[in-house]
Parts: sequence; structure tokens; C-alpha cells
Amino acid sequence: MVRIFKHYVPHAVLLVGLLDFVLLICAAEAAWVIRAQQIHMEVDYIFNRAVPLLGFAAALQAAMVAVGVYSTESLQSLRYSVARVLVAVSLGVILHSVLYFMLPGMVLWRSNTLYAMVLATAALIGSRVLLSSIFGGEVFRRRIIVLGAGDRANRIRQLEKRPGGSFFVVSYISMRDSEKGSEHVIEEAIPRKAIHNLADYVVRLGASEVILALQERRNAVPMEDLLRIKTTGVHVNDLSTFLERETGRVDLDSVNPSWLIFSDGFSSGRRLSTISKRLFDLIVSAILLVLTAPLIAFAAILVKLDSKGPAFYRQKRVGLYGVEFWITKLRTMRTDAEVDGQAVWAEKDDPRITRLGYWLRKLRIDELPQCWVVLKGDMSFVGPRPERMQFVKDLEKDLRFYAERHMVKPGITGWAQINYPYGASLEDARHKLEYDLYYAKNYTPFLDLLILLQTVRVILWHDGAR
Repeated sequence: MVRIFKHYVPHAVLLVGLLDFVLLICAAEAAWVIRAQQIHMEVDYIFNRAVPLLGFAAALQAAMVAVGVYSTESLQSLRYSVARVLVAVSLGVILHSVLYFMLPGMVLWRSNTLYAMVLATAALIGSRVLLSSIFGGEVFRRRIIVLGAGDRANRIRQLEKRPGGSFFVVSYISMRDSEKGSEHVIEEAIPRKAIHNLADYVVRLGASEVILALQERRNAVPMEDLLRIKTTGVHVNDLSTFLERETGRVDLDSVNPSWLIFSDGFSSGRRLSTISKRLFDLIVSAILLVLTAPLIAFAAILVKLDSKGPAFYRQKRVGLYGVEFWITKLRTMRTDAEVDGQAVWAEKDDPRITRLGYWLRKLRIDELPQCWVVLKGDMSFVGPRPERMQFVKDLEKDLRFYAERHMVKPGITGWAQINYPYGASLEDARHKLEYDLYYAKNYTPFLDLLILLQTVRVILWHDGAR
């Protein structure tokens, strides 16, 4: 994987993304030349129209990221990939058209756009047809060696079986005699004593990474072996770091406080990032409130007509550093949804949701009033979803590190929201906490942008809506 602004991107995704960008520029240039020849216009140097070409490519690639063109499913399924490409091109052209009216001299002409759209669609689909057979092989997968043969090593084996995996294990090595018996899960693991020179063994197998996955690390870490492996140029990582990189979440089963303290991350307090995040929140929330005010007012009237009770729903939630604040949304549930004010987990097809509320939630219209909360500074557009104090107190007792998610400002959308379906149980809260910790640990404006783009996918396909 390649680390871009503290966020890991698989080599295959990066390669395909770069290829797509080049193809989009080529499609835009071909469209320009075709249209110029039609109107008998002289075709000058390509650099004279570099900005419109780059604008077209950027608009379509942003739409591709937004709808999940670079997801694991797209890399594995040609049908899935083609469907998402078609949606992305359509959305990208709409975005490009909006940019045409805002910045007419910075994008392609409208007459060029149709040709560019057709050529881009053909190029993107054609490239995926040609590359579809490659992703099933080992071309983009890293070769790793696992030191350990117990349950922790088995976690890696299970992860290896996932579709679209970015690695495969070439060898498991049992490091201790104690791993035999009940702790010896990987039957094919080779005993350490059977290998004379471990560093030479790693090099001969062509491994690019060694993962330390011992069941018990106290007085058991093979420091001499690891040092020699490291000096050969092969990366050495522990299980927690490996799982964070491969899954995009902080694995609570393997992580410990010392890892959180000494590992890279938790730099969201940097002044420049904080200022840029707040500036973005201020500008965008103000614009959205102005643009959506008529829609919010119309929806509020419909809420009043649909069921008894107020149009807006206000509730205290836990925010930055555990401080409570008031959240405002359009009401989507009956007024008797909670008995005696007791917090209740939402359910699938929750009967407390009103007829209109169902659609307001599906279309995310009920979330629009939260722009006011963002403008005030209690929330951000991107961050962990704020919870009720009652839930927070219970979850802090059951889940390690739950309080750490409050070290960043809560948001309307977040890393957990785009990666994990809506959950309403302790186990779901645990999985979402793992994603929230990853966000808190690896926050950068780049990750915020990625989350905002992929929120479009959640809205279009109703992922997580309830």
C-alpha cells in the first residue's frame, strides 16, 4: 500500500486511478479535436487548453471516487465496476456542467462535453475489461511472512481470504514451542528451529513484509531475528499496525494503550489542519443553509401536516471533549418514540418512524438543519456521529478507548458511516468505534475530502439509512 497524507491506498487502486486520470484527459482532448475539426477551427498546442482538460478529468474522477468506482467490489466484479462507471460519468458531467456556469473559461465547452462523455465512458469501460483478469492474480498483492501460528496469526489468514485482498501469506512460522497444542492454529506453520537463518529465508521467499503475530509477546519477541530482517530492507510490522492499514480501522482485539501512545497519529490538533477544517465548515454550512432554507421550510410544513408534534427535533448529544450540545433535525419519529426520555436503540424498519420520516431519512433531508449546528461550531461536517449521554456512559463501560472518540469534533458524516452499515447493538458500536478511532488517529483534510466524496455513495444507495 501507498500512504497518502497518513491514509493507506492500495497499489492497485492508485494505479487504476492514475490510469483513469490519463484516459479522461485523453478523452477530453480527443473530444476537443473532433469538435474543432467539425467547426473548421485550428487545433493549437494542447497546453493552451490544459486547464479545461484537467477540469474535466478532475470532475469525473471526483464522481468516480464518490460512487465507489475504486472499491474492492469494483476491482473484483466487472459488472459492478461498469455500473458504477456509468453512474460516475453521469454525475461527473452534471458537476462539470455546474462548473461551466460558475467558471466558463476554465472547463470544456458544452459542445465538447458530449463527445468527451462518450469517449470517457468507452475508455474507462474498455480499460476495466482489459484489466479485469489481472486483479484476480497476484500482480498487485504483496508477499508477507507471519511470525506466529496462533489465533492472532489466524486473523491474518482470515483477512487474506477476503475478495480483493492486497496481500498473500507465503509462510507462517511458529516462533515458540508453547504455540503447539491449543495455541497452534496454523497447522502448516514451520517451526522456527527448522530455519537456520530467518533473514535469509525471508529474502529467498521474496517477502516484502514480516508481521509479528505472537500470542504472548512478553520476553518472546525475537529481537535479533527482527533486526536482521529489517536490515535486509524488508518491512517489519506488528499485528495492530498491519490490521489498521489493511482494514482502515483500529482493531480493538489486538491494540493496547502503548501502541496508541507511541504509534504515529492523533495529530488533529495541528493548527493549520484545525483552521482549514473550521474555515471549510463555516463557508459550506452557510452556503448550504441559504440554498436549502426553502427545502427545510417546506419539509417542516409537511412534517407538521403528517403527524402531531413539532417540526424540528432537538436533543442533547455528546460532543468534543465529552461536552454536551443541542442537535437539531427534522422530526422523523412519533412524539412518543421514547418513554420517559429513556434512550432506545433504533431498529431496522423502526415502527416509531413516521410515513414522511421514512423518506426524509432515506433522502437525508432530516440532516439539513444540522448545518446550523456546524455553523455554530458544535459539530463539523466530518467526524464521529454524536451519541446520547446515556449511550456514551454505557458504552464507555463496555468498550475500551470509547472516550477517545470524543477527542475530535463530531460530524454529520464520518469514516464509520461510509464504511459500516447502520448498527444498533453493542457489537455494532464496537465496529464503528474502530473506524472512529482510525479517523481520530489519522485525520487529515485529505481524509475529510475522501469521506465527503464517498458520502455521495451512501446517499445514492441508502447505505446505513434508518
